[in-house]
Amino acid sequence: MSDPFLIGDSLSGGYGRGVDILHSCTISVNEGEIAVIVGPNGAGKSTAMKAVFGMLDLHEGSVRLGGEDISHLSPQDRVAMGMAFVPQNSNTFTSLTVEENLEMGAFLRRDDISGTMAQVYELFPVLQEKRRQTAGELSGGQRQQVAVGRALMTRPRVLMLDEPTAGVSPVVMDELFDRIVEVARSGISILMVEQNARQALEIADRGYVMVQGRNAFTDTGAALLADPEVRRSFLGG
Repeated sequence: MSDPFLIGDSLSGGYGRGVDILHSCTISVNEGEIAVIVGPNGAGKSTAMKAVFGMLDLHEGSVRLGGEDISHLSPQDRVAMGMAFVPQNSNTFTSLTVEENLEMGAFLRRDDISGTMAQVYELFPVLQEKRRQTAGELSGGQRQQVAVGRALMTRPRVLMLDEPTAGVSPVVMDELFDRIVEVARSGISILMVEQNARQALEIADRGYVMVQGRNAFTDTGAALLADPEVRRSFLGG
């Protein structure tokens, strides 16, 4: 069987020379799928995503994209390969307008970006309405849309989202999840860390429950939602 489109395979590592945070952790996503990483606080969810994006010192394991080993590449080189990463915090340029933020997302491109910008505005209509406003004037949910839109301006093959619904209202969370599903339907792979585990697994093709830097459960989103042990231990029954 061929590899998934993106895979962090048997990853062990941490920050610097300290104790490893990840222990033989494997995370993968196929083309056009949504993979979600959930688990308790401190489980290593965001660390696993950062490892896949090249922001962690790996002691074991590898990262492959489209069958090519990219373990040696810097995060910027991984962006050039088609990966985009949206961190949980400080993910917009608050002093720049919405449109300027989107333009910053296309910094590696040398072609006409107007078509991609139109697609972002179609996906997030409120951003077109507020394109002349600075990002700092927007609500938290709208800033998240700017951050995702800016990542989409790179025309990624894989979009990585770290806690995209953190601090937003339930209504905004549902809207963001709907847009994430739309992005996946366009053929872009989504790898997402999310605290709202139940809602995230509902849209996930593949789910990972992490505990103490290890894979505790791996299955389809639907299967994990139906698993009595997962429900009892991680989803509140």
